[in-house]
Amino acid sequence: MSEPKIFDKKPTVIELEPGTYYWCSCGHSGKQPFCDGSHKGTEFTPVPLEITEKKSVALCLCKYTKNPPYCDGSHTRL
Repeated sequence: MSEPKIFDKKPTVIELEPGTYYWCSCGHSGKQPFCDGSHKGTEFTPVPLEITEKKSVALCLCKYTKNPPYCDGSHTRL
């Protein structure tokens, strides 16, 4: 299994409007934390994120979270 690219060792806290977003799981997207299709040809797939009301979320950028797409503190162990 391939390892994801660590984009950053801290989460991004972002306010999202209601809608569907796709979190980058490979770490190669140029539109972090969201997917731009850079995973094509790899075993990685984007993780859908449904937001039903405007809210702030902490999204993982190290790509090692056990609760994707949310930060779970895994970056502190890298």
